[in-house]
Amino acid sequence: MATPAHCLYCFESLAASLEHKELLSLRQVHELWEKYKAAQADAVDADADVPDVDVEGPSDIEGEIEEELSSLRENFKSNGTLEVPGSSSGSSSSTPSSVSTSSSSRTPTSGLGSSSSNSSSNSLLPATGRRLGSQPQGVYTNHQQDEDKPLFVTWNTVSRSGNKTLRGCIGTFEAQELEHGLKNYALTSGCSAFDDSRFLPIAKRELPTLECGVTLLTDFEPAPTPMSWDIGTHGLRISFTYHSKRYGATYLPDVPVEQGWTKEETLVSLMRKAGWSGKRDEWRKVADLKVVRYQGKKVAVDYAGWMEWKEWVEKHRDL
Repeated sequence: MATPAHCLYCFESLAASLEHKELLSLRQVHELWEKYKAAQADAVDADADVPDVDVEGPSDIEGEIEEELSSLRENFKSNGTLEVPGSSSGSSSSTPSSVSTSSSSRTPTSGLGSSSSNSSSNSLLPATGRRLGSQPQGVYTNHQQDEDKPLFVTWNTVSRSGNKTLRGCIGTFEAQELEHGLKNYALTSGCSAFDDSRFLPIAKRELPTLECGVTLLTDFEPAPTPMSWDIGTHGLRISFTYHSKRYGATYLPDVPVEQGWTKEETLVSLMRKAGWSGKRDEWRKVADLKVVRYQGKKVAVDYAGWMEWKEWVEKHRDL
């Protein structure tokens, strides 16, 4: 299954090519991604550990003090004593100084406020450091199980309003070693128009507008009929003969979902993509239409997400 680290590596590959910089390995990106996730989890835990303290404000304390002093004055006028009503006669707690002592214990002193805020801010960095520092050098986690897989890399342009426009999408049905495959197709779909004549190469100035999606393909099987597949689960690879020529095309699993298509609309659109020019309602008459279904969940990261990760990497490079 694709992970955000795969998308980050594609961004790294494209940026390194456009900016002529050294490229991190896929292994390095995976390890840094795991550490980044751990740091984010620690930050959330640290915030959750800070209790909400309901502390009386200074104005409330001052009001209570004035109320007790007024009570003492009235009692002195009538009884000639400073005893607070309800307290035992002669008790030291009835003196004005005891009011001051009591109030100081309830007042939101700088010690209480500072210790709370300081403990929360101090616990964040050490906790992050401990989590990152506890990972041995050469950690290689869940991506160890990534086998060679067919894959597709998709670049979208994201507008300020959030609308996405396809900028390039190229992949292969042949199993690829992921480091080589992701880099190759990130650049092929982004920097070269040779294999995808629909688009011009991506320019460096476009980087801030981009989103990268990676889909690793699995579970290929012939569909018993052209309609034997499920929207949102299966991608399609079709082949057919039309006017004595052989045609073929594919849609990834997310395409019909994003477009809001029915199964029939998806098939007709895919046949059009392949080059079929017949009438819409005659698609079933196309000779030798074969459908292979497959699975794969696309994971996407946009430029802002990539930059947030990169900035964290730069700040914690030595961890």
